[in-house]
Amino acid sequence: MFTGLIEACVPVLRVESSDEGRRLWIPSPGLDWSVTRGQSVAVSGACLSVAAAANPGTEREVAVGTPGADLAFDLSAETIERTWFGEISAGRRVNLERAMRLGDRLDGHLVAGHVDGVGQITAIEDTRDGGWRVRFEVEPSLERYLVDKGSITLDGISLTVVSPAGRTFEVAVIPLTLEKTSLGTAVAGQPINVEADMLGKWIERLVAARG
Repeated sequence: MFTGLIEACVPVLRVESSDEGRRLWIPSPGLDWSVTRGQSVAVSGACLSVAAAANPGTEREVAVGTPGADLAFDLSAETIERTWFGEISAGRRVNLERAMRLGDRLDGHLVAGHVDGVGQITAIEDTRDGGWRVRFEVEPSLERYLVDKGSITLDGISLTVVSPAGRTFEVAVIPLTLEKTSLGTAVAGQPINVEADMLGKWIERLVAARG
């Protein structure tokens, strides 16, 4: 379980292909950014498990948890199909958030790390106050979850839906979010992972079950 508050934003180091899928390597966000093998990390909104670690610059594998080591995440066929990771490449910035712990403050909203589909940035407008207004379009199956002032997760970032109209909506992005996340380098036409508010999905499922 995550909150949609990004802890770090780093560039992809390399992507390795194999018969099983792909392995994504990223640099450690810092010496104090500790993880364990198998730990869940939301990588641009997709819940992935830490698979391996390596010394920076040498690609020699070391124990997961070694301070400053590069980190590897395996991408399954399902993950590649559900996300924009099918076109991920070195240099693309990804947002990172480790799973929350019981007792943590929930400053964003409840995020599962299960991507519902891929959307697209359609327009970016400078609001002249240091922030941006960004317009998105989602897949037809996600339109029903666009609720004005409701929560949505975009590339792992907890954001608020503004002015939904059909499959499109806007978000107001403050300077801190631009500084700390991949939205700071985003461009129109860029794909983005979308997770709808899980409370809305549960309510929809329960209401449907009641007929």
